[in-house]
Amino acid sequence: MIAHANKPKTFFVKILRQDGPGKPSYWERFELDYEPELNVISVLQKIAAKAKTANGQKTTPVCWDCGCLEEVCGACTMVINCKVRQSCSALVDKLLEDGREIELRPMTKFPVVRDLFVDRSRMFNALKKVKAWIPVDGYYDLGPGPKQSRDAQEMAYPLSECMTCGCCVEACPQYSKIELLQHSGESKDAYEARKTEVFNRNFVGPAAISQVALFNLNPTGKMIASERLDALTEEGGIQVCGNAQNCVAVCPKKIPLTMSIARMGRETTFNTLRKWFDRRGDSKH
Repeated sequence: MIAHANKPKTFFVKILRQDGPGKPSYWERFELDYEPELNVISVLQKIAAKAKTANGQKTTPVCWDCGCLEEVCGACTMVINCKVRQSCSALVDKLLEDGREIELRPMTKFPVVRDLFVDRSRMFNALKKVKAWIPVDGYYDLGPGPKQSRDAQEMAYPLSECMTCGCCVEACPQYSKIELLQHSGESKDAYEARKTEVFNRNFVGPAAISQVALFNLNPTGKMIASERLDALTEEGGIQVCGNAQNCVAVCPKKIPLTMSIARMGRETTFNTLRKWFDRRGDSKH
């Protein structure tokens, strides 16, 4: 917390705003009375209630996304003072240690819906592409299932903490922004199909690769391990990773993403070689 003697009466918040998808962005500056123990979400609520800039001009409330407010859902992720993180756990006292102004921007790798609210659907599409789930055949009782060793459980637990927040792809130099707009006369179904096709041709990102590592560790999930590894060797797969290691540096859950990427790199190689030898064996019979 800021020392009592250094406590400011007011502080400023500079926000990069955008009125809608594809529209130009612009800065607005707000001045708020200091209160101890605020987080950035609290600040945004106060700005929304005030709806007036630092120079007294009326403005529209700032738009942002949030859910759990406990750094579990990842919805409130944004760039705060040049660092990508969750706004629910970003404390104002800490942010003001370097000055009287806080800067907020939307993440740069996703299309802006409005202001600080971005469309992260590309990340969820990547989870569909790599089949990041445990397959089930129905709702009837299938019994306890195969056991998972303690070592496998301990390896899987940190990977299961991923909240698809987008911090890793924001820091990844190989993950580029894709922003598609619906053409005039294009149906919603055709627009969604075009988006999925473009998303699938571009890098899936470290979070999706790590989820393959997670579900391939599961005794039931590994039944389709080869299908997940096949997805990682398609266009936009693990071969795009440049091993910059920025992803692991910014992950708020400290997930060992580079270890997952290294392991999946080895497994995709073995999977490809095994399929190649299987085909050669079949061709001789």
